[in-house]
Amino acid sequence: MIQTLSRYPSHAKHRGIYYVIIVFFLSFSLTGCGMFKKDAVDENATVEELYAIAKESMSKRNWTTAVSQLRALEAKYPYGVYAEQAQLDTVYAYYRNNEPGLAIAAADRFIKLYPTHQSVDYAYYLKGLASFEEDKSTTGLLLGKDDLSDRDPVLTRNALNAFKDVYTLFPDSKYAPSARERVTYLTNTLARHEISIAAYYYARGAHVAVVNRAKGVVENYPGTATVEQALALLVNSYQAMGLGDLAEDSRRVLELNFPNSAYLAGGGVVAGKPLDETASVNTKKGGFFSSIKNLFRRGSTG
Repeated sequence: MIQTLSRYPSHAKHRGIYYVIIVFFLSFSLTGCGMFKKDAVDENATVEELYAIAKESMSKRNWTTAVSQLRALEAKYPYGVYAEQAQLDTVYAYYRNNEPGLAIAAADRFIKLYPTHQSVDYAYYLKGLASFEEDKSTTGLLLGKDDLSDRDPVLTRNALNAFKDVYTLFPDSKYAPSARERVTYLTNTLARHEISIAAYYYARGAHVAVVNRAKGVVENYPGTATVEQALALLVNSYQAMGLGDLAEDSRRVLELNFPNSAYLAGGGVVAGKPLDETASVNTKKGGFFSSIKNLFRRGSTG
C-alpha cells in the first residue's frame, strides 16, 4: 500500500485538496444565492412597500441593509415624496453606520436637490453630526486623540459651519437650539486648539509666533475660557521680547476681565507656561466643559 501511494506525485495530492475546496465554495455559493433570494425585494413591490421594508431594517439598526434598500427604492422610483425621504434616510443610515464621509456627501446631495424641502434643516444638522464624527476613528481614539482640540481643525470647522447653517438659515427649526449648543462647544474646541499651539511655541521661546496665535484667540474667540490663557501668554511673551508697554497693556486687560485669575500674582503674571487649565477659575471642575461632556454622544439627533 505504501509503495502504491508513493507512485503518485505530490501535486496530485494537492489537486485532490483543490477539488474539495472548489466543491465547498460552489456549495456555499449556491446556498448563499438561496439566502440572498430570501432577502430579495419583489420587483413588483410598490414604492410604499419598498419604503416599509427599508424602515423595518432601520428600526432593527441594520444600517447597511437599509442603505441598499433605500437606494434601490430611489433607483426604481426616482421621483416623489418617497424618493426624497429615502435620500434623507440614507444620510441618517450612513451616519449611524459610522460612514461619515458618505453621510456628508449624501447630505450635500439632498441639500442641493431639495433646498426648499421641509426637512432640509435636518439634512444640515445630520451633516454637522457626520462632520463631527469624521475624525473619531478607532485609530484616533487608540492614539489618544479623543480630544477634538488635538485634531485637524478643518473637520471641526466643517461641523461648526454646518451647525451654524441650521440656526442661521432656519431660526425656527427644532434643531436650532441643539445646533447653537454644538457651535458653542466647537468654538471652544477651536480656541483650545489655537491656545495649545501658542503654548507649544511659548515652551520653545518662539514669542513672535506666540503673540500671533494668542492675539488670534482674543480676537476670534472672545467669549471662550481660553482668552484668559491667551492674555497671560501675551504678557509673558511681550515681556520676553522686551516690549514692556505691550506687556503692561495685556496685563491690564487680563486683570480687568479676569480679576481673580490665577495667572495674576503680585501685580504681574505667573511665570512659566501659562496654560494650566486647572488653575483657571473659568475652567475649574463643574464649569462649562464638564457640563457639556456628553453633548455629542450618539443618539441625540433630535
